Amino acid sequence: MIRRPKVKSQRMQPHRHNSRHKKHSDLQIKRRLALEYLVHKGAALKRCQLHITGIVQGVGFRPFVYRYALECQLTGTVLNNAKGVTIELQGTEENLTQFITTLNTTPPPLARIDNITQTPLPILLGETTFEIIKSDSHEDDDPSSPIGAQVAVSADKSTCQDCLNDMHNPDDRHFGYAFTNCTNCGPRYTIINALPYDRHSTAMADFDMCPECAKAYQNPLDRRYHAQPVSCPVCGPRLSLKTPQGEYIIPNTSNVSAPELSTDLAVLTAAADRLHQGHILAIKGLGGFHLICDARSDKAVNTLRLRKQRQAKPLAVMMADIQMAQHYVTGTDAEWRVLSSQERPIVLMSSRAEHDLSLAVAPNLNKLGVFLPYTPLHHLLLGLFKGPLVATSANVSGEPIISDCDELISHLSHVVDAIVDHNRPIINGCDDSVVQVIQPQLDSSAEVQVLRLARGYAPLSFPLEIPLTQSILAVGAQQKNAIALGFGNNVFLSPHIGDLFSVSAEQYFERTLATFARLYHFAPNLIVRDKHPDYAPSRWAEMHSNSNVELSDTSQCLTVQHHHAHVLSVMAVNQYREPVLGFSFDGTGLGDDGSLWGGEVLLTTLDKAQRLAHFEPIALLGGEQAIKQPVRLLLALLFEQMSLDAVIALNLPIICSMSPNTLTNLYKIWQNGSALKSSSVGRLFDALACALGLIETTQFEGQAGMAIEAAANRADAIALEAMSLNLPLDVDQWRSSEMFKQIVKLMTEKPLTDNRRDAIARAFLHTLGDAICDYAAQYQHIPTVLCGGVFQNKYLLEYCLSKLWAQGNKVLSSQQIPINDGGIALGQLWYGMHRN
Repeated sequence: MIRRPKVKSQRMQPHRHNSRHKKHSDLQIKRRLALEYLVHKGAALKRCQLHITGIVQGVGFRPFVYRYALECQLTGTVLNNAKGVTIELQGTEENLTQFITTLNTTPPPLARIDNITQTPLPILLGETTFEIIKSDSHEDDDPSSPIGAQVAVSADKSTCQDCLNDMHNPDDRHFGYAFTNCTNCGPRYTIINALPYDRHSTAMADFDMCPECAKAYQNPLDRRYHAQPVSCPVCGPRLSLKTPQGEYIIPNTSNVSAPELSTDLAVLTAAADRLHQGHILAIKGLGGFHLICDARSDKAVNTLRLRKQRQAKPLAVMMADIQMAQHYVTGTDAEWRVLSSQERPIVLMSSRAEHDLSLAVAPNLNKLGVFLPYTPLHHLLLGLFKGPLVATSANVSGEPIISDCDELISHLSHVVDAIVDHNRPIINGCDDSVVQVIQPQLDSSAEVQVLRLARGYAPLSFPLEIPLTQSILAVGAQQKNAIALGFGNNVFLSPHIGDLFSVSAEQYFERTLATFARLYHFAPNLIVRDKHPDYAPSRWAEMHSNSNVELSDTSQCLTVQHHHAHVLSVMAVNQYREPVLGFSFDGTGLGDDGSLWGGEVLLTTLDKAQRLAHFEPIALLGGEQAIKQPVRLLLALLFEQMSLDAVIALNLPIICSMSPNTLTNLYKIWQNGSALKSSSVGRLFDALACALGLIETTQFEGQAGMAIEAAANRADAIALEAMSLNLPLDVDQWRSSEMFKQIVKLMTEKPLTDNRRDAIARAFLHTLGDAICDYAAQYQHIPTVLCGGVFQNKYLLEYCLSKLWAQGNKVLSSQQIPINDGGIALGQLWYGMHRN
């Protein structure tokens, strides 16, 4: 049982702080005397100002500067403002040089210095101390400035070990407290309203600090110095347990089973009990609510799927610690490092053959998305529950994560049995990041591939080598939307926004735009959008550039083709400006010729993309229905090579399940050429998975790719004999229909056993990879870029990288930029930056 600290222990705390404060005062006196001695001896003093930009607020930067200035016997000041951090330093030249060198090479762990500008200043002979002065929210804070704020907002970070130690120490006032944090961890982006990053500009504005927290907050030698969310059970946010209709269950004294338990621990104990009973709970985290249940309970997981109408898409599982995770997944050293990193993303890892998780968590897949607790609340709950929990974003299917309890009750009260809420507002919603580790060979370096850029990684920013002369906004894609901003020496990519197919999703998009405009006093001169005019971001861009609403008077709007932007996003994160050979493979995107693209080889420069080759355009029989019912894609491929009678004679189960009338009608649609056509490689995955019986309908995006990857991994695991396929390149078109003719021959010439099915799936991936690498071999003089959602297929990507490296191709890394549509905005921004 977790107990609150005894009163005696709480009374002892001020003495420790008084001692620390006394040491701080003694140190100041010693530094002052040392400086007076230097002046008395005639040592030459110099004074300068440092202006620092980057991630330098909310990361313990000022106390770091303060402590090191004292060590270096320097006087002066440090302050935050909307442009970054400004330091004035005075001391000997040797000490100044030592300070600046150390600051530049070893900043605080969560900080990132983009630029240091040094300016000489006149000596102040009477100065004998170094001080942290109050943040300046007005200096250089001109909203009309084309440069905007220069400080980068930090992403939220998981609870540090020191805070975990405090939470588990019965003699510490943070014992068992669900909102424990310090300057090295905790919320940042999700609680900020405005820059500079000060408490009154955050979600903590209404929480007055108790004397103990105020002492820590004001002591530069305390790790909670100016940690804006600092609080404790006496003065901070509190948990509550509610019914699905929002009525309070706890706090309510009649529900507290033991008088020594705090309200927070009573809430978490009750929540753990309900989870053991198979209940589904909504729990408020850093950037929104999770829906959670016992990951070992078939009944609980299936109930969650039924209520949320999420039939097959895999669910993420939160593990209490690495040791628990090792019971369920296997991984490389690199994967375990990423899993336990301070970003705490969901990591896709190989699931063990034997485990006690419900099979409904990730049906028919050999991978599991796992993550570790990243807030004190999660740590405490997992400690009480003592088992793995399904933890999936609380949202209506396809819409953004819900961050407000009233909205949760309005939309998901039918899904949950109870709600764990708290009274610290979430100002900026932020979903969980999803990543996988790419390592083609065990002896090659591992790289994190970000599939969803969100909590822990975003907002993502990086400095530009060449400053911009205008402010640019890129509004991203229709799916997996994110926005990008460029101004001054800075580039910013927002956290994942989501698919923009509903009014609420478009409102979330506009709220995110407003957040970044507010934080950075940003008003773009140029907006860049996708070429598709009917995408929600495209409509927004056209409306706002034409009306100049909330934009500068000279705003313009540019368009860039979808697959060109994919390639440009990888060039942008590498700040690469020379030509590249881009393989841009995804589900769909409007091409330059007005048709649907998705399997493109592009000779790409900053301002144009020459289409060198592409996959054979295939009819989408029935339009959108062909995506939901991939048998229509399969039929279109086969009709390119066979008559209707020959297709029926194949006796493929998925085709046999269709009525003769439906088959005839689809054949007529194909014959008359009225159907839209697409060169998408993503659609080939759908057709193959359908043909092999891995899926019947597409229940979620990427389902076919996951199933084919799992099959290929099974083929490798038991060393099945390789099969060969031929994908002919006819001038500038890969004849995918010819490859599918070979595939159905392999399927029908012998019984389609599970092993044979897996071997065919692997052969398909090898054949795609070989086509890519053979083409790239002709362009070894320029770098290769692999981008688009198809390259989220880890098996295909690692196969390509291994072969490309072996044959001497240089491949540009996507680094932390999603190669799916989540990176499109950055590519659009790179296009806009170089358009003129």
